[in-house]
Amino acid sequence: MQSVIPVPLPHQPYEVVVASAGLDHLGAWLAKGETPLVKPGQKLLLVSNPAIFKRYGDRARASLTQAGYTVETCLLPAGERYKTLSSIQKIYDAALGFHLERKSALVALGGGVVGDMTGFAAATWLRGVSVVQVPTSLLAMVDASIGGKTGVNHPQGKNLIGAFHQPRLVMIDPTVLKTLPTREFRAGMAEVIKYGVIWDRDLFETLEAAPRIDQYRYLGDELLNTILTRSCQAKADVVSQDEKEAGLRAILNYGHTIGHAVESLMRYRGVNHGEAVAIGMVAAGKIATSLNYWTKPEETRQLKLIEKARLPTAIPPQLAADDILTLLQGDKKVEDGQVRFVMPKGLGAAVVTGDITRAQILAALAA
Repeated sequence: MQSVIPVPLPHQPYEVVVASAGLDHLGAWLAKGETPLVKPGQKLLLVSNPAIFKRYGDRARASLTQAGYTVETCLLPAGERYKTLSSIQKIYDAALGFHLERKSALVALGGGVVGDMTGFAAATWLRGVSVVQVPTSLLAMVDASIGGKTGVNHPQGKNLIGAFHQPRLVMIDPTVLKTLPTREFRAGMAEVIKYGVIWDRDLFETLEAAPRIDQYRYLGDELLNTILTRSCQAKADVVSQDEKEAGLRAILNYGHTIGHAVESLMRYRGVNHGEAVAIGMVAAGKIATSLNYWTKPEETRQLKLIEKARLPTAIPPQLAADDILTLLQGDKKVEDGQVRFVMPKGLGAAVVTGDITRAQILAALAA
């Protein structure tokens, strides 16, 4: 089963390939055609973390070397708390030691943390070299690997340091999800549910109709392919209309405003990104109902679907609402001093507004 989803950006269009055993054909995809995405013979720096590389590094490396590339590796510590400038320095050091040139490329093999950091390093090394995204988590497959957002965290906030840098190729191999821990799979489902709420009502209803969506083994190939292709298509549709978040693309931040605050206050421990987004969607859904952006039954349907994925729905009890509000003021989405929220307009559509008051946020957090 293979699907190719184009991301038709004017200056650098690229493809998202969803293909079983795609990892074994990565090199062939890069090298194919009269104008290869990366010319065979060039140097590639494969960036991963030890756990992912132990499982899939040899396959990725073999695929690339068989296609004629010279490959070196850079392994970074796993976890959101290592998504820092010091980790970027390790990639720079490896790039320097490997004598990476402007025609070289970085290859990100891992989840969203690896993909974000590798993309940022590629955007800034020699003022920009190519990057190839090979996501190994559901969250990275449907969200982080597509759209060119790259970056690292600042101690005071998530992803405050970054750049837009589009990949040359996104290669998604669904079979690697077999080894993804259940908790990480559920985290990815939060982003899938997000697409259903803000863009694709049919996807939302497909998830509602599925017997179970909380573990890989319950999906089956057809449902998994639907989840991957429709989610990637939703992201591609939005990004192709608004590459650098001047307008429409901001709807992709649904659930992320409060979600990022929760992650930061938890010091990236105890709550992962998808879980934080789920919590943020529940809070945003409550605000949307109070302001009549959507109905109470629609809010309830979202809540039940998040619960069906066995994701958390409540703010961690150790976090104070005032601390969340303070952190929101430093968020990237603040404009003219107003926190901008994404509000669902029924199922399958969303808008961005800066008219949410402190009292309305506090009421949602309290609920």
